[in-house]
Amino acid sequence: MSGPLPVVAFPDAEQVAIDYLRARLPAGTHVATEWLAQLATRLAGGVVAVTRGGGASVVPFVTEDVTLDIDILAADKQAAHILAQQARGHLIAASNAPVAGARIYRVRDISLIWLPHHPSAETDPIARYVLVMELRIRPV
Repeated sequence: MSGPLPVVAFPDAEQVAIDYLRARLPAGTHVATEWLAQLATRLAGGVVAVTRGGGASVVPFVTEDVTLDIDILAADKQAAHILAQQARGHLIAASNAPVAGARIYRVRDISLIWLPHHPSAETDPIARYVLVMELRIRPV
């Protein structure tokens, strides 16, 4: 009988995506895991919020498929669309790259939808796209 299986800590996929996007999106773009308290003050530069949406081990102790929900907010629909396409393109380009303590093996583009955010009935909606991507990652 062999000993117990090894414990492998997979990288924080949110942080991997954040570090990767921060280094590539235009200066002034706020990239984090949460929306800002004063969101309206940061829309000119754009806001990108990355949240893990799920995922599971593909090859135990080796790779994991992680779904990321990425909210992209900006001053208007065109600016939000451009920023969403930039984020999407950069993540696709990350395929087969070592990034922030992980290796990204595959990137799948799941969806990109227009979903304006309505903070309250008294305010105008905020331009928002929701980008869903799946990354196959492993520890380095």
